[in-house]
Amino acid sequence: MKQNLYREKALKVTLLIPTLNELIGMKEIMPKINREWVDQIVIVDGGSTDGTIEYANANGYFLKVQKKKGIRNAYMEVLDYISGDIVITFSPDGNCIPEAITALIEKMKEGYDMVIASRYAKDAKSYDDDLLTAFGNWFGTSLMNFLYGAKYTDAMGIFRAYKKKLIQDLDLDKDLSYSTPEKILHTKISWEPLLSIRAAKSRLKITEIPADEPRRVGGNRKLQRFKWSTAYLFQIIREVFIWRLS
Repeated sequence: MKQNLYREKALKVTLLIPTLNELIGMKEIMPKINREWVDQIVIVDGGSTDGTIEYANANGYFLKVQKKKGIRNAYMEVLDYISGDIVITFSPDGNCIPEAITALIEKMKEGYDMVIASRYAKDAKSYDDDLLTAFGNWFGTSLMNFLYGAKYTDAMGIFRAYKKKLIQDLDLDKDLSYSTPEKILHTKISWEPLLSIRAAKSRLKITEIPADEPRRVGGNRKLQRFKWSTAYLFQIIREVFIWRLS
């Protein structure tokens, strides 16, 4: 029988992995993830052409190929397939360390609504940052803390665990939450920064654990620096005015 780390509270955990041409990273990182750590692993692919899809299928992973572009659309298209009460979003490009998965689960067992694997907490470090990404992450997180009374060290990153019900509770599944910046900038953004903002506004129980961010092991960055940073800045400021607490 699977010895799940979250079984004490009868809550299931889903590891959600978005991919787009990440074959090199998948081959190195996925074997380091013990499938017994979680109840479900879901891979959602953006239309890879490098063998990522074939690798996932050959190794028995549950995989869906998304129809619409963008990581937020990827999340939404597999939402109904996620069986876990807890979702852990994870990048297989080498930036997320597999051993922190169990640490996130252990911390969630203490009753948190969200636990972030922070690249900047305590002794953790990002080895993938450059000057622009380091400044962008610092500025976005600092502004969020100032406006919403949060205490984040890393509010922007993908690697985190949170209760699945927050997706609907915080309207992360609503296109209206993203439509204006996406239309203006002609891009699709993810929901992690908005999740951080609305979790703070709702005074949810949030914490962080330190987790290094290694350098990528393959593939190319999908980050659209100007468009995404501008869109997230727009969201951070706009949220002061448009979203009411439940």
